[in-house]
Amino acid sequence: MNYYLGIDGGGSKTLAVVCDGDGRVIGCGASGLGNHQIDAGAAEANIRTAALQAMATANVKHEDIAYAVFGLAGADREADFRILRPMIASMGFAGCDIVCDTVIGLRAGTKQPDGVVVICGSGTNSYGINRRGESVQCGGFGYAYGDFGGGGDLAVEVFRTVIRAWEGREQPTRLSESTLELLGYGSVEQMFHHYLDVGGRPPLALAKLLFEAAEHDEAARRILRRQGMELGLAASAVIRRLGMENDAFDLVLIGSVLTRSDSRFVVPYIEEQARQAAPKCELKTLAMEPAAGAILLAMERTGRHVEESVYRHLNAELAVKEDRKQWTLD
Repeated sequence: MNYYLGIDGGGSKTLAVVCDGDGRVIGCGASGLGNHQIDAGAAEANIRTAALQAMATANVKHEDIAYAVFGLAGADREADFRILRPMIASMGFAGCDIVCDTVIGLRAGTKQPDGVVVICGSGTNSYGINRRGESVQCGGFGYAYGDFGGGGDLAVEVFRTVIRAWEGREQPTRLSESTLELLGYGSVEQMFHHYLDVGGRPPLALAKLLFEAAEHDEAARRILRRQGMELGLAASAVIRRLGMENDAFDLVLIGSVLTRSDSRFVVPYIEEQARQAAPKCELKTLAMEPAAGAILLAMERTGRHVEESVYRHLNAELAVKEDRKQWTLD
């Protein structure tokens, strides 16, 4: 029997999954960060550890793996692949491929070979592939390169909004009280001077406060509205560059900011922008772990048609478990 290996290597953790030809999960492995841009040595060690752990649990060897797909954060440009190709080749799989983790996220979120994905966690990214197999990535490189709306940007927006309200440049906001409570300051003035003195950067946890305040706070809603519109613009750019305006496809939403928070204040603006570009697209929230997308791609790389039963088995084992009370910006 053929077996398939799927790897999801992110900025904080790596998940490896081994499945049989029917999509049944028979082995899993987990380790730390898998992003070479953060630490190439640690990423290589963690990816290898997770893969070997999954194979050991499944009781399979390298020669039993028909194909392996590595979906890795930071696999964006040729400069990245020059580092990643020898790293993954050294692991000894006869058939393997390396793609950005955005790609496996899209494949896990749709049953079609084409589609578009928007990611918003600590950062943002959008990616699409059309019916002809042409693909485009938009974003993923930070604010200076055109992005807006990742957890880091949202945290800064919360911080500066609180400062501006204290100074009188904006109306009072509920974000002030919640920010001071979270950061442990008695006043905005104290927070202002301490951050200037130590050169601190607002922590990602501030982004959560937007969703807690949005129901009753216009400042919070305004920031989230901008976030949704920016994510929608990124998706629209992908759609237009790939000529998908008249296609019916899934627009998959991924990332803790989109999937583990109150979507009312963000998703309608993504949908508004995307539907202007492609009226027949359908928004879907990721329901399976991205590692499932790596498995599906591995199967397709060997020429297999993925049957409905494979999706059913993968979903049974790799469904995303959401907890909106406890979400982090991975």
